[in-house]
Order: sequence, then C-alpha cells, then structure tokens
Amino acid sequence: QVQLAESGGGLVQAGGSLRLSCAASGRTSARLAMGWFRQAPGAEREVVGAIAGSTAMYPEIVKGRFTISTDSAKNTMYLQMNSLKPEDTAVYYCAARERPGLLGWTIARLYEYWGQGTQVTVSS
Repeated sequence: QVQLAESGGGLVQAGGSLRLSCAASGRTSARLAMGWFRQAPGAEREVVGAIAGSTAMYPEIVKGRFTISTDSAKNTMYLQMNSLKPEDTAVYYCAARERPGLLGWTIARLYEYWGQGTQVTVSS
C-alpha cells in the first residue's frame, strides 16, 4: 500500500505561482508512476501531468506553465504551477500507480492510490 498526502494549495491571484507537494509513504520502494489530477465543481477529473522516472508528460492546457519534479530522498513529488489562470481553480490530487511507465498516463482509473486533495483557487 502507498499513502499520499498533498499540501501547498491556497488562494493566488491570476498570473501568480503555487507549488504543490505530494508526500508518499508506505511501499514507496515500488516503481511507481505518479500523476497530478484536478477536478473543478461539476467537471470530470482531468490530468495535469504525470511522471515516471525522469520522464514527465503534460496535457496541452498546462504545458509550459506546470512542471512536475520529484525528490526521491524525501519521497515527495511536486507540482510547480506558474502563470495561473482562474480556470486552473480546482481541487488538485496526486495519484500513483504500480504499473511502470506512462502508458495511459491520462486515465485516472489506472492509478491505484490517491491523496485527499488540496484546493487551489485562482482569483481574477
């Protein structure tokens, strides 16, 4: 089992930046692929990025603005969000899966482990 805990959400003005953290505990020695998703009210959960090893993938809606990084010594994944827009407002979740690699990285149901989420609000 893997436990995930997000932190770092909050309120930021449009154009600002925020960094989210996702601390992993439990069976972190497993080769995990990890991702960040978000869900706005009334909307489906959507991926904003994923990472496996040193390879990260991003959807077009955040490419160039969001960056995922990891610190293996701390078992922590980060999501650096720059140039934030009001439409980035959502609850952000980190997720992990035991399938290695990034095949199907956009598909939420392929991730076995989820954090509780952290709210990000971008004001205009």
